[in-house]
Amino acid sequence: MKEKAFIGVDFGGTKVFTGAINRKGEVLCEPARVPTNGTDKAESIIGRVKDSIETVIDRIDTEMFEIAGIGLGVTGPLDIKNGTILDCPQLPTLHNFQLRNEIAKQYPKIPVFMNNDANCLIYGETLFGNGDGKDIVVGFTLGTGLGCAVIVNKKIFLGSTESAGEIWTSPYKDGIIEDFVSGAGVCKIYNSICGGDKTSVEIFNLAEDGDENALKTWKEFGRHLAVAMSWTVNVIDPEIIILGGSVAKAYKFFAPSMEENFRKNICSIPAERIKIVPAVLGDNAGFIGAACLAL
Repeated sequence: MKEKAFIGVDFGGTKVFTGAINRKGEVLCEPARVPTNGTDKAESIIGRVKDSIETVIDRIDTEMFEIAGIGLGVTGPLDIKNGTILDCPQLPTLHNFQLRNEIAKQYPKIPVFMNNDANCLIYGETLFGNGDGKDIVVGFTLGTGLGCAVIVNKKIFLGSTESAGEIWTSPYKDGIIEDFVSGAGVCKIYNSICGGDKTSVEIFNLAEDGDENALKTWKEFGRHLAVAMSWTVNVIDPEIIILGGSVAKAYKFFAPSMEENFRKNICSIPAERIKIVPAVLGDNAGFIGAACLAL
């Protein structure tokens, strides 16, 4: 009897990253990565998503494994119940696009599931990463934008309108919190400090080299992140916070200021007990979490 394989698609504003896992969360083959090119025509973007799934299926040993489900982790906002991308600013040509049905049409014998990409990343970390064994987990995905997820008893908490964790649009300073806590936010902070026009990756590399302005940028980023974390923790009271996404690779640079400002703005007991940890599944976390929707 064949083992079950579960395919996960991490579908964000920058890339489509697709892979497969078994029931233990082990990656079964080389993942497929393609650029999203989110302003392209809808059919072009969806074609790349389908091609990435086909590539992974071709790489799986079909003599040992059968595809038991496909999970789609998609940048939002979404209508999760109906599998629809709503008015996502990073995918302007896919507004009100019924993605789950489109993928299901290509694979009529395989169940297809869909959820927010931030939810999926933290879900994967909860089941197979740093959140393993925890009952209440809050996670933040720091990438192109800002995502937040709440996992309760190994289930994604969606809220009454499937909008739980959508803190990115919360008002903050002269805009919204995502303006400061995201890859774009890192660039904005750096520009305000020294007028430089750098990408978040370049600012990370400068910090590695000891650049003073880059180090100041990450320190300031940590303070802004602490605000978003304190709001969420004061409402949810989780056991652990997991930080994932590409920007979280700079954890060592922003963690000290984040810790300092975060703990003084939450209640004393959780301030003593709560743990903050970086995600450990790396770039694979998104598609592993998406595959967990099917698992």
